[in-house]
Amino acid sequence: MSLDPGLAFGKVLRAVRTESGLTQEQLAHAAGVDRTYVSLVERGINQPSIRVIFRFAAALGRSPTELVGLTEAQAKLD
Repeated sequence: MSLDPGLAFGKVLRAVRTESGLTQEQLAHAAGVDRTYVSLVERGINQPSIRVIFRFAAALGRSPTELVGLTEAQAKLD
């Protein structure tokens, strides 16, 4: 059984953010979104637009392709 892509992206975002040493507030500021939005995405409640995925990737020093690839792998794990 695979994990919902929205939940998988949230897990990936949280893992990459913590690995990068950023708080939700720091990521939100760098990506130009509200801190509560980061929390909602990480919990799989909200799903970001492609524009926001690009902003998250830039703020994390990663490529959007990498975040999506990690999400795909995460969805297959669970």
